[in-house]
Amino acid sequence: MTHVVLLHSVLGLRPVELLAAERLRRAGHDVVAPDLFGGVAANTLDEGFGLLNRVGWDTVTRRARSALEDMPVDTVLAGVSMGAGVVSALLPERTATAGVLLLHATAELPAGSRPGLPLQLHAADPDPFAPPERVAALEVAARRYGAALEIFRHPGVGHFYTDPGSPEHDAAAAELTWARVVGFLDRLDPRPAPDVRP
Repeated sequence: MTHVVLLHSVLGLRPVELLAAERLRRAGHDVVAPDLFGGVAANTLDEGFGLLNRVGWDTVTRRARSALEDMPVDTVLAGVSMGAGVVSALLPERTATAGVLLLHATAELPAGSRPGLPLQLHAADPDPFAPPERVAALEVAARRYGAALEIFRHPGVGHFYTDPGSPEHDAAAAELTWARVVGFLDRLDPRPAPDVRP
């Protein structure tokens, strides 16, 4: 079982994150999806950024840290869109994390990131929150620090393509993304693989 904190987008904690957390739990992993906005959500990005301004970035990151207080030090940091930015804020303090998942946005790798740190980025192509220059910067940082970065881009889909409640939803791309995420977490599972010999 891999431990995961799933950090929501600027739209707030919504069914897409809750459904994703449940899917990962059914795959055998322990997932916490904290509400960083304190019970409010938005329908559009403009509304979401308005919520973020009212709640405040310091409150968002404090709530994320609070959600991690009782989690193991190797808990995987997973961020959806804005949540990837929260991952950037937490990663320097969570150096023992088993891995990093970035969905719909990039993050910054801090100086001195652990060599071999597994990372996956899943994003539309193009995506305003994962533009080529940010993806290139992430690749450069991953090479510099020896992180194991995988990048999966999905041409022709919208920013929130994994969200079944969004007009940008793309079922095929979403299914492929979550299958890859489960595979990523399975590889990080500290339990020994079952012996399948007859």
